[in-house]
Amino acid sequence: QVQLVESGGGLVQAGGSLRLSCAASGRTFSSYAVGWFRQGPGKEREFVASIVASGGVTYHADSVKGRFTISRDNAKNAVNLQMNSLKPEDTAVYYCAARRGSALTIPAYDYWGQGTQVTVSS
Repeated sequence: QVQLVESGGGLVQAGGSLRLSCAASGRTFSSYAVGWFRQGPGKEREFVASIVASGGVTYHADSVKGRFTISRDNAKNAVNLQMNSLKPEDTAVYYCAARRGSALTIPAYDYWGQGTQVTVSS
């Protein structure tokens, strides 16, 4: 069982930066792949980034490539999402999710956090 808690969301102007964190419970977190997803107003949940258990391989959606970076610190049971050059269309609730096995780009994860709101003003 893994419990996930996101933090770091907030209100930022376009062009600004935020760093989201996903804190996990459980001694085996280093065995889990982690993904970040987001859901904007009236939109479906979409993939943002994911990282394999070891942290050695990452995936980013085309819409955030070059602006967002996913990373993890297994010693601290944490996965971070550094978001730079934010745009109003990045406004959404951001969720982290975990699963054993591959780091997927679809929301087929077993454990989910409650989400953190990111609002980017123009």
